[in-house]
Amino acid sequence: MATTLGLRSPVSRSGAVSPQAPRPAFDTEVLRAYVKKLLPATLSHAVWPHIERDQVKAWMKEIGERVKERMVEIQPHGFKYMVLVQITENLGQGGRSHLVSHWEDGDVCLNELFFNDSLFCTCTAIAVRAS
Repeated sequence: MATTLGLRSPVSRSGAVSPQAPRPAFDTEVLRAYVKKLLPATLSHAVWPHIERDQVKAWMKEIGERVKERMVEIQPHGFKYMVLVQITENLGQGGRSHLVSHWEDGDVCLNELFFNDSLFCTCTAIAVRAS
């Protein structure tokens, strides 16, 4: 006589009903439009200060804080935010950057570049879903 061990096939995820509400998405296009306006508004007349390092720090802090605040306005819950700002003297040099990541659906990364004759600025904003 055969006995069953109580083993069952797992329930298909496609047929299962999720008890949680859908997680909100982060709207990168709203943030991108904001950053595209913020960088020129902050730096269009900026000149690389050869002596005043504190000025560069102030520009980076202002941009980073304003981008982070806008991210919180766009989606106040469900995400953790990181903003990286780099300002470098423009000496005609070339440069490259690359980001490698392992994302879940809904995690986003936005990168914008601004430059003038004196400096260039990269702003990278990352929104990662909080668990």
